[in-house]
Amino acid sequence: MSERWAVDETGGGGARLVPLGEDGLPAGPVLTEPDLVEAVRSRPGVGRWVWRSTGAVYPRLLAAGVRVERCYDIEDAEQLLLGHEGRLGEPRSAAAAWARLRDLPVPPDPPPRAAEPGAHAQSSLFDPQPTLELPFEALLEVYADQHRRHVAAEHPGRMRLLTAAESAGMLVAAEMHRAGLPWRADVHRAVLRELLGERYAGGGEPRRLAELADEVSAAFGRRVRPDLPADVVKAFSQAGITVRSTRRWELAKIDHPAVEPLIAYKKLYRIWTAHGWGWLQDWVRDGRFRPEYLPGGTVSGRWTTNGGGALQIPKVIRQAVVADDGWRLVVADADQMEPRVLAAISRDPGLMEVAGHEGDLYTRLSDRAFSGDRDHAKIALLGAIYGQTSGDGLKNLAALRRRFPRAVAYVDDAAKAGEEGRLVRTWLGRTSPRAAGAAEADEAGIPQEGTEEPLSDGEFTPGYASVNARARGRFTRNFVVQGSAADWALLMLAALRQALAGMRAQLVFFQHDEVIVHCPAAEAPAVAEAIRAAGDTAGRIAFGDTPVRFPFTTATVERYSDAK
Repeated sequence: MSERWAVDETGGGGARLVPLGEDGLPAGPVLTEPDLVEAVRSRPGVGRWVWRSTGAVYPRLLAAGVRVERCYDIEDAEQLLLGHEGRLGEPRSAAAAWARLRDLPVPPDPPPRAAEPGAHAQSSLFDPQPTLELPFEALLEVYADQHRRHVAAEHPGRMRLLTAAESAGMLVAAEMHRAGLPWRADVHRAVLRELLGERYAGGGEPRRLAELADEVSAAFGRRVRPDLPADVVKAFSQAGITVRSTRRWELAKIDHPAVEPLIAYKKLYRIWTAHGWGWLQDWVRDGRFRPEYLPGGTVSGRWTTNGGGALQIPKVIRQAVVADDGWRLVVADADQMEPRVLAAISRDPGLMEVAGHEGDLYTRLSDRAFSGDRDHAKIALLGAIYGQTSGDGLKNLAALRRRFPRAVAYVDDAAKAGEEGRLVRTWLGRTSPRAAGAAEADEAGIPQEGTEEPLSDGEFTPGYASVNARARGRFTRNFVVQGSAADWALLMLAALRQALAGMRAQLVFFQHDEVIVHCPAAEAPAVAEAIRAAGDTAGRIAFGDTPVRFPFTTATVERYSDAK
């Protein structure tokens, strides 16, 4: 049986399918079968299924108990290839790709389907998205053209690997949605009551928020709505204090009795609105939270979710993520992932040696170049990645450049390319947009003009000013590292998924550098080892034979909050 088959669903739940050759062209006759699920189930020897969209096909297969080993997502590949060709933002549907091939008018992509919380949200989240009609033969033409475009890429092998990795991520996303994250609604309600107090009739603010709002108003001597930033800014102005925003880091610098209750209010208000009683009612069903994960949802390749805020679960709410009886959560965080990725992609001998150990990277770095001062070593390395090169950051960067010149030159070159309007690529070939607007800068954590916040664990809080050439350079500086880290994470997920295939364990959560596996307690040691091995496998496949290691800090717990 051919290693690769193309398949597309027909009206009435049937399928058309054909084996494919090494050149991406059909290697046999097109077959028509009455049932998509049985067409796939009856061909367990197929190594990779080529289809229009994972979201349009795989959920139906999963619901019928059919798991595929590998796939090729044509529409996802089209987006990656368009980006590589400097055309990111053009329509990515298979129908659009075929129209470009035939020099026909290119149809716009269907509007993205928004997740709609409510009684039926869980069953509708992974319904197939609207697709534009396209004959099967036209779909095959698009795939064959993509095959040629991969060969023409700057690094064909890496680009093919990126497409395969992101297609694997699509499978993982669908499977995680189906499995769901274990969630105890009773624990969640208890946490909310402890934090927020009683709920008042009519949906108004709970007791603790109302009390804090009164404290804020009392501090200003007049009624102030702490949930309205403009009202807060005006109140400070009337008190003789100028503030540009109500962000926590800016408020914390102000000496005024309203600051403490205001910061407490903002924190609890966020929990109430984003993960309060309404969220619980909308998103948790039958002991599971099932967000819709969107691999490659950002330009750097990081994942997002369609509704539910799965990637921003507050630490206090994580108490509600509880393993089933007799099961455990294996929670694993990649250690200093982006600095290790920089070592691998820059091929800096000194930094690769530092990153070739499983201990704390910043401590080893400080011993090599910063006289044992870990804080300075961390600020220097993260400053090089994120572009904080003023003040102490500039002095620390100079020390870093002396000891690790190739690593610093790698991100400097990416920054220069961005400033000059050129494209930059991740190690595997994911390509930056031609220009970074406020949305791209926000995603990458780039402080825009006049809005920089002090560096903390490699994160900035950006504002909303227009992005100038220097800011674009900071975007591309970070893009080559953060994007390459996202590429590594895809390969890690693919390797872990393969390792878990023979177990009862289920991948149930992923964000940036963290995974959670829900498994029987007896499987927990094997799962932890599988995660460790997946990190090393991903590093070897992505970056080749380097001394760089990609270790994890792993905890086996009954509830998510106990892992930190």
